[in-house]
Amino acid sequence: MKGSCQCVWTAVSLCQVGMEVAPQLKESLNENFFDFLLTFKQIHGDTVQNQLVVQCVEIPLYLTLYSPAIDWILQCIAYHAPEVLLTEMMERCKNLGNNALLLNSVMSAFKAEFIAARSMDFIGMIKECDESGFPKHLLFRSLGLNLALADPPENDRLQILNEAWKVITKLKNPQDYINCAEVWVEYTCRHFTKREVNTVLADVIKHMTPDRAFEDAYPQLQSIIQKVITYIYDFSLLFSVEKFLPFLDMFQKESVRVEVCKCIMESFIKHQQESTKDPVILNALMHICKTMHDSVNALTLEDEKRMLAALINGFIKMVSFGRDFEQQLSFYVEARSMFCNLEPVLVQLIHSVNQLAMETRKVMKGNHSRKTAAFVRACVAFCFITIPSLSGIFARLNLYLHSGQVALANQCLSQADAFFKAAVSLVPEVPKMINVDGKMRPSDAFLLEFLCNFFSTLLVVPDHPEQGVLFLVRGLLNVIQDYTWEDNSDDKVRIYTNVLHLLSAMTQEVYIYHVDKVDSNDTLYGGDSKFLAEINKLCETVIAQILDHLKTLGKEETLKRQSQLALYFFNTILAHGDLRNNKLNQLSVNLWNLAQKHGFADTSTMVTTLEYIKKRSKQPELSHFADLALRLPLQSRT
Repeated sequence: MKGSCQCVWTAVSLCQVGMEVAPQLKESLNENFFDFLLTFKQIHGDTVQNQLVVQCVEIPLYLTLYSPAIDWILQCIAYHAPEVLLTEMMERCKNLGNNALLLNSVMSAFKAEFIAARSMDFIGMIKECDESGFPKHLLFRSLGLNLALADPPENDRLQILNEAWKVITKLKNPQDYINCAEVWVEYTCRHFTKREVNTVLADVIKHMTPDRAFEDAYPQLQSIIQKVITYIYDFSLLFSVEKFLPFLDMFQKESVRVEVCKCIMESFIKHQQESTKDPVILNALMHICKTMHDSVNALTLEDEKRMLAALINGFIKMVSFGRDFEQQLSFYVEARSMFCNLEPVLVQLIHSVNQLAMETRKVMKGNHSRKTAAFVRACVAFCFITIPSLSGIFARLNLYLHSGQVALANQCLSQADAFFKAAVSLVPEVPKMINVDGKMRPSDAFLLEFLCNFFSTLLVVPDHPEQGVLFLVRGLLNVIQDYTWEDNSDDKVRIYTNVLHLLSAMTQEVYIYHVDKVDSNDTLYGGDSKFLAEINKLCETVIAQILDHLKTLGKEETLKRQSQLALYFFNTILAHGDLRNNKLNQLSVNLWNLAQKHGFADTSTMVTTLEYIKKRSKQPELSHFADLALRLPLQSRT
């Protein structure tokens, strides 16, 4: 009993020494192996068989002692070996009665191209093998692994599949079956149509459904799905495979089912080049996305939520019903109801609906009919209803602003006012610190950015006839005034200076930009003196607030901030104020002096600013800048 086993492991040692000393000389490897084959027949002799019976060892278990040794020797022999050597090995196998163990090692060692070219020969040899010591299905699995890497002759492909599947489908043990079927699914997908793939999937379902055998084979079933979507990435074709969706139903464990759904969605996003409205694709992917969405719970990690949301958003972006805008909106409404627990998906839906409204405007060239006007109002209503469900404060603020701009562009003035009022009322709720990428950050910079964008929009928003002059600007100023700012922050002053930019632009006879087909305040008031007086009052109030803040910075530790803000405010007056006004002119001189008073002003900046004023004074309409320049001294630090 020991003789043959000792012989093969002795051969391994000799081969190892030979590979280390003279790897280029393969003759010794071949002779070693062929000598071993002479003793290999002993395994099936009476002496060995009787010993196995005495020691209660089954022949399949005993053969596992040989497999690593034979595999290693054959891998050494097959390394860079010519194709003719495989032919010789096949002949040796036949002489040994097509020993299954040896045949399996041969198929594992030699190049896949060599094996694939002789697929029918190997199938013939497999058929003649004795199955008692080494099951045939393992041989077919090894052959299938080779055929996944290399293609057999085209004329043999169908016959190869038929011969292999005859054996596979007769396997009674579900684990043996799925281990073999998993390999041959790839061969089927590589070389055949959806009909053959459907037949294979149906057979897998038939074998794995009884007694819920699929519960012990999730890795193999996942591998099958991955192979199918790798080769069939046309999703209209994929979902026309009748047994594909029933195959997915075998994934009963939620974590596994979600992973499979993620794989499918990743493939769709990667391979889908054009938008789709195919109802088969939409229904199937909505179901898959719903499965991913419903897996989210209180314990789900933020990274996982982001990944799921990105996959669902990728699907939403690929859905288009062309000019059927009403159907498109209906899809977004359905998606909102199905994916309400993933905030990034709701944000994407709001953006998509806003885009839909703007596409409608583009088609109508800004001249809405009664039907399209009602449609864009429905889009606006969708956004107005959805935004409050978001938890992120700045997501809500920015979407209120963006949606208000879309409503304004579509001449939905009352709806635009509602968005802007909602944004104004939300500003007091902005916390001092917000979570940004998992870290707590001060919110001031984000609020400043939002308010600057808001001011730019408010320029073109017409006043409501029942709300009074500049009601939105006044409301926003009240909110800014009441907001509690950080003690070491000057953002409030920076916001107020931006308000002055806005108010200055509002005094112009014709505003620097407009929304098409929307009359802004320049048209509504036509430069009315009362309107301008209201703006001037607001300007005086804002300037007073800025000056009060500058006074609070008179302490020694804040003098540098005072200098910087004074110059910042000076530049604002220079760019936006009418310096022919004596009070404003004197204020600018005072600010200039304040900026330099304690020696914190940057000399080069002050020099450059003064040179700019002198240069501008040469223009006829700005000749009064010359007098201003004379009143702006440059103070020495010495």
